[in-house]
Amino acid sequence: MLGVETREAATEAVRYWEPRRILYNAVLVLVVSTYFFLGLPFSTSTLSMNLFLVLFALAVLANIAYCAAYVVDIFAQTTGLRDTWLKYRWILFAIGVFFAAVITRFVSMGLFLRTEQ
Repeated sequence: MLGVETREAATEAVRYWEPRRILYNAVLVLVVSTYFFLGLPFSTSTLSMNLFLVLFALAVLANIAYCAAYVVDIFAQTTGLRDTWLKYRWILFAIGVFFAAVITRFVSMGLFLRTEQ
């Protein structure tokens, strides 16, 4: 059995991961929105240009972290376990979305929920 070329593996990775990036971002937006609405009316007092810039920077960082899946995916595709990997890589996606949602939850709680002192 011949190994898969890196170019073929990279092309397959893009085909798989990029459509799922939309779902990944939608989940993170849902988490942020949920905590914004749970924090009402306090959360509206946090609205500012700086908050939007922070959220933008965090969104960019979340998408950079999403790209880590490419390293794992391309490597796994170039091994003898390619067929098994292609069947089960959705597990990496699910774990990554869950992990990102947990981090997003904690950040959103800090931004939008009032802490009683």
